[in-house]
Amino acid sequence: MQRSTPAAPSCLAVHDGRAGHARQAQALACLLAPGAGALCLTPRPPWRWVAPRLLPGAAQGFDPGLHPLLRQPPRLAVGCGRQAALATRLLRRAGSQVVQVLDPRLPARHWDALVVPMHDRLRGDNVLTLHGSLHPVDDRWLQHAAAAFPQGAQLPAPRTVLLVGGPTRHAPLTTPAFLALLTRLAAQTRAEGGSFSVVVSPRTPPDWAQALARIDPALPGLRWRGPADGPNPYAGLLAHADRLICTPDSVNMLSEAAATAAPLFVWQPACVRGRPRHFLAHLLGSDRAKPLDDTLAAYPVQPLREPERIASQLRQWLGLA
Repeated sequence: MQRSTPAAPSCLAVHDGRAGHARQAQALACLLAPGAGALCLTPRPPWRWVAPRLLPGAAQGFDPGLHPLLRQPPRLAVGCGRQAALATRLLRRAGSQVVQVLDPRLPARHWDALVVPMHDRLRGDNVLTLHGSLHPVDDRWLQHAAAAFPQGAQLPAPRTVLLVGGPTRHAPLTTPAFLALLTRLAAQTRAEGGSFSVVVSPRTPPDWAQALARIDPALPGLRWRGPADGPNPYAGLLAHADRLICTPDSVNMLSEAAATAAPLFVWQPACVRGRPRHFLAHLLGSDRAKPLDDTLAAYPVQPLREPERIASQLRQWLGLA
């Protein structure tokens, strides 16, 4: 008996497995088509070295997971990152409409639509720009995260949450300054009451993560240093936070924090340089975020929800229901 080929999803998120690429592709794909599928690529040389340029046999540059999709393409594919840009070019040739996130460094005509950060120079009739990055954080996501993490609501208020990235070439943060930040925020929490929670990210240096263990364990709050501490409480803490404090190095992290209704304070924003500084300047200039100070005073918040705007525009461009 001949085995039938499973039907392709109507919408597919395509990425290379990098967390930032996967999150953006999946967030946009799910906004355009709830329940969208996902494909994590495994690129091969020599094609991965020159992606997204098309060399002969480019379809063989990926693992077999892509091959049935080229025979039975999804109606829409959303890619993020250079490897995904090659895959979306191939899917477009097979009949899909394709959206590429981030500048693929090739002419925009190779895709139906491109979505790039405002600080990129790429512009064109089929190019949409946004402040920050794409992500899933909206009211429904926050409500689900809060319900899945009820212990967050039991933390004493005000609930202060510190989101930690790490040093980059655009944000040369130092360990002594980070240790001083922890001491300062712990002392402020102790003085005003409330709770102090901290969540690290994959780029956080080990000595920064280890420093969380030196925070007074009697101080209310959660300090998550990695998988050894259990499931990551990031989403739940984001949903329950009364105020958020972010290191300035990650556009993705800042974008998600800015999509909540909590006041957002940025630690050491003046040290940031290069392209990420453009987004940080927008957050501070629009009063969606403020530099970290000694008061952490609440202020009126209008959540920054760029993904919803981008998805609405793409529906019109691509004729999606």
